[in-house]
Amino acid sequence: MAMPRHTRRALFAWPLMAAAGPALARPSRAARPKVVTMLGDSITAGLGLPAAAALPNQLHLALARLGVPNVVRAAGVSGDTTRGGLARVDFSVQTDTDLAIVALGGNDLLQGQDTAGTRANLDAIVRKLQARHIRVLIAGIAAPQAVGGAYARDFNAAFERVAKTHSVPLYPDLIDGVGRRADLKQPDGIHPNAQGVMVIAARLAPIVAKALTAGR
Repeated sequence: MAMPRHTRRALFAWPLMAAAGPALARPSRAARPKVVTMLGDSITAGLGLPAAAALPNQLHLALARLGVPNVVRAAGVSGDTTRGGLARVDFSVQTDTDLAIVALGGNDLLQGQDTAGTRANLDAIVRKLQARHIRVLIAGIAAPQAVGGAYARDFNAAFERVAKTHSVPLYPDLIDGVGRRADLKQPDGIHPNAQGVMVIAARLAPIVAKALTAGR
C-alpha cells in the first residue's frame, strides 16, 4: 500500500525538526550580550550630561560599532572615592557582570588622599570582584606633575601595582585625549562634555573588547 503523501512529508520533516529544536530552545552563550559594569565616580555617573551622552551609553555604542553585543551598566556615584567604591562594590556590581571597569581614583587625587590607602582600596575591590569570578579592568587617572612629582609618581604606581598583582588589564588614564583640552570639558574644567565623552569611549572601547575575550 502506498504511504499517503502528507504522511511521507511528516516523516521526512521530523528528523530536521528534532535536530533544529534544541538549538532553537537553547541559544548559545556566545550570542548573549556581554554585561559591562562601570564602577566609578562622576565621570561614570555622567555629571552634567543627559544619560544618552554619558560614558556608559557612549561606551555601549562604541563597543557595538566594534561588533561586540553588550550591555553597559552605570554604577557611578558623583564624589565617590576608592574607599566609597569598596564599600558598595558588592551590591553595585551585579552577579551577571562579565567585566567590571573600576574607574575610581579621581576624587582621591583631588582630595590628596594617601596613595597607600588608594592602592589598598583598589586591591580590595579587585579581590572582591575576582572572588565572584568577575573579570576586571582598571581605568586609572594619571596624576599631573603639578601635584608634586613624588605624589604623582606614587599615585600612578598604585594603579599599576594593583593591576600587576592581580594580572588584570590597566587603562592608565581614563581621560586620555581629553584632560588637556578645554574644548572637550564642561565649564568646570574637570568633567568631559558630550564630545569629550565620545573621545573617551572611542579610546576605551578596544581595550574593553579585548578584556572581554582574553583567555577564551
